[in-house]
Amino acid sequence: MAGLVTTFGAGAMTNSIHEIREADFLFVIGSNTSEAHPIIAMEMKRAVRRGAKLVVADPRSIWMTTIADRHLPLKPGTDVWLLNAMAQVIIAEGLSDENFIAQSTEGYEALAERVANYTPEEAEKITGVAAADIRATARAYATTRKAGIYYTLGITEHTHGTDNVYALSNLVLLTGHLGSRSTGLNPLRGQNNVQGANDAGASPIFFPDYQSVGDPEIQAKYEAAWGCSLSSEPGLNLNQMMKVAGSKIRAFFIMGEDIVMSEPNVAVLEEGLNAMDFVVIQDIFLTETARFADVVLPAACFAEKDGTFTNSERRVQLVRKAVEPPGEARADWRILIDIARASGADWDYQSPADIYAELVHEAPNFAGISHERIDSEGIGLQWPCPTSDHPGTKFLHEGGVLRGKGLFQAVDYKPSVEIADSDYPLVLSTGRTLYHYNAATQTTRSAGLPEKQPEAFVELHRKDAGQRGISDGDLVEVLSRRGSLRCRAQVSRQVRRGCIWMPFHFADSRANLLTVDQGDAVTGTAEYKVCATEVRLLAAAAADDKTLFPGAFWGEPGGATSSAT
Repeated sequence: MAGLVTTFGAGAMTNSIHEIREADFLFVIGSNTSEAHPIIAMEMKRAVRRGAKLVVADPRSIWMTTIADRHLPLKPGTDVWLLNAMAQVIIAEGLSDENFIAQSTEGYEALAERVANYTPEEAEKITGVAAADIRATARAYATTRKAGIYYTLGITEHTHGTDNVYALSNLVLLTGHLGSRSTGLNPLRGQNNVQGANDAGASPIFFPDYQSVGDPEIQAKYEAAWGCSLSSEPGLNLNQMMKVAGSKIRAFFIMGEDIVMSEPNVAVLEEGLNAMDFVVIQDIFLTETARFADVVLPAACFAEKDGTFTNSERRVQLVRKAVEPPGEARADWRILIDIARASGADWDYQSPADIYAELVHEAPNFAGISHERIDSEGIGLQWPCPTSDHPGTKFLHEGGVLRGKGLFQAVDYKPSVEIADSDYPLVLSTGRTLYHYNAATQTTRSAGLPEKQPEAFVELHRKDAGQRGISDGDLVEVLSRRGSLRCRAQVSRQVRRGCIWMPFHFADSRANLLTVDQGDAVTGTAEYKVCATEVRLLAAAAADDKTLFPGAFWGEPGGATSSAT
């Protein structure tokens, strides 16, 4: 979001999902699309069957690489080198859209000077991707009219994640692939309604509709609308909050997030949670984080409440209650209103529609959207939608870049904060699988999914496994400078030599005991994709030890080691 707001003026997917099937060139980077976004992957498969060219840049050989025309197996954390080299080829070979650059962008000269030395031959030394493949990809992207870029957490979950987004934006601006169908720069959002949460102002730097908290006019507008004084100072981002838990921050109110599963270097976070004065959990299940809670508020799930979800393509859709919440569970908005009233606020919302109406009142891009309109038209509306008769916007920047002119951002490669060494020679990346979702609060409770994938595993290259005497299915210990865990080995050619990969879904082997908690300089997003580790075969006696996986919270399988627990 931060990178796109800076370069284009809007922090969202520029184009629509259905446009993917009409594209002629798809560049997928940092996205295991078929497992993390399977519905969007179906559109990509349709495009490929129709004849579109697909290039996938990913350290692993994933399912999408099996149908790709070209796989760019870059080393984890070297995205800026790859993308700057593509920009260098486009400029050096005269493939850029000079009219678009002259009329619709600024900062081009600085970019051209910066990337001049990022040649494909030098990039090959750093990234491991063949110079010929870099050149071929750059040429194909620049010379194909309907060419779109698609990315997700493999780009953003780095200490230089915003730089990665800037580098992708540069490619779009160089080629003029913006403001038209089946083009653009398209982040595939990591969770349902994460786009809606950002749109609504769930951010330390924005009011609703990405209006800056530091803008005096915007601040005055919301002070008048809300009848209270507001700070112009940005709040802490998530990574900053986790670092001061138990010290500067003495209380947490946690809604729908299992932070001891999803946050990096979680052993330190648990120490902070133990030092907190007060922790409230509002969720549909007792999560792993709930063992630190003073109060647990049972919430309704998506099928038990009314409201809106906004998906990756900026489409605001209604969610309608199908069944009543069980037991004492209630819709989130009802719980929050009661807490606000108990705290002295005079809130009198009667429905989610009332709340949404207040949200859009001061948010120009959403002013034409209402529950009533979505209900009557029978389909969601895509913002910007400034008036009640506006049809919504299928793709952004048609007729001009929203920020006025697209901003080139010249960036240099910065190494990841932790690289492999003699003590920890393997680079760990984490991610999702098809059968489980995020912290697996829901999916591990479903009868079918754990049968398909019952436990954690670590993927490692067959040569790395052989050097360590590890065979497929062996019980191993994975270690980093922050902690260790035990899981099964999956010997595979999917990962590069010198790299390993783990899902972060499982409470019994929490990958985030290992991961780095240093964050991106702009957003604070942690470096989940690069972490120095080692893998060791566990002795036969340890493998037979029934105490290896002691019971975790709520009676589920356990086994991850942590000094805090």
